[in-house]
Amino acid sequence: MRYLSTMPIRIIVLLSLAASAWGEHHALPSNPKTVHWGFYDASLAPVLRIRSGDTVEIRTAMIDSPEALERAGVPGAQIEASHRAIHEQVKRSGPGPHILTGPIYVEGAEPGDTLEVGIESVTLALPYAVNVFLPGLGVLPEDFPYQYRKMIPLDKDRMVARFAPGVDIPLRPFFGSMGVAPPDALGRIDSAPPWVHAGNLDNKELTAGATLFIPVHARGGLFSVGDAHAGQGNGEVSLTALETVLTGRFRFTVRRDRPTRWPFAETSTHYMTMGFDENLDLAIKIALREMIDFLAARFKLSRQDAYLLASDAADFSITQLVDGKRGVHAMIAKNIFTRR
Repeated sequence: MRYLSTMPIRIIVLLSLAASAWGEHHALPSNPKTVHWGFYDASLAPVLRIRSGDTVEIRTAMIDSPEALERAGVPGAQIEASHRAIHEQVKRSGPGPHILTGPIYVEGAEPGDTLEVGIESVTLALPYAVNVFLPGLGVLPEDFPYQYRKMIPLDKDRMVARFAPGVDIPLRPFFGSMGVAPPDALGRIDSAPPWVHAGNLDNKELTAGATLFIPVHARGGLFSVGDAHAGQGNGEVSLTALETVLTGRFRFTVRRDRPTRWPFAETSTHYMTMGFDENLDLAIKIALREMIDFLAARFKLSRQDAYLLASDAADFSITQLVDGKRGVHAMIAKNIFTRR
């Protein structure tokens, strides 16, 4: 009888410990009080404070103004009131174009730590996306020296973008910009170029189920997210992708057991290193050196063998070419490693 009498207490304690380890859940909408426009900055006050292990459901904001959306053919009734309020009340305070939701302060995150960002789910929030190119920008500004904007309906049931009659693009929604504050000494930086703080990665592999690891540079990490894409091609050559609004559920964990110098990611099938630089050749070298270091450390390979393995089994892709710093990501399949 003594065993039976203690069972409820033991169960309660175990459930309590499990709940504590799993974390609390928060919701963060996008509105004039929760967004900042065009920059990352370590001095920016957080709009939400959470603990390591907590989850947050975040809704992003559309980059285009309500007027631009209407000119592109978006019905006024499909433009959210929160979107109109952001464009009326929030000042574009940085050189970059992105409206970012956040920042989120993660208790215990300190410079030198790694912030693990688990992307648990990503869902479409609007029935349309917008694609645009602008004068002087993109890969071919000399060929397209004018502005052009296209509204593209999204079919959520079939998960395709109806780009044109007979042209349906499969949707792979992801957040183009996910980043932490840069080092405090840099002050406010442009939201467009990706760098060691991650930021505007525009990496289409970071869909639901992926995990992003970002080096922490400021206390609390100060994570922000935006630039929602319904889909994108590697390169993002015209300047933009299928720009839309997404809702994502993220789990944030402070890690001190896996330091990283550059953003690193995992999907269910691959490990991924990244490199960013104004020079594409240098971006490739950064991604390659990170892959060599990862393989050597994780799988106890010599650097010589890691270099050969990267040549034999890793795929190097151009992430994007239009954000000031070119992006390259290298992916190597997990299933080639047969010994745990």
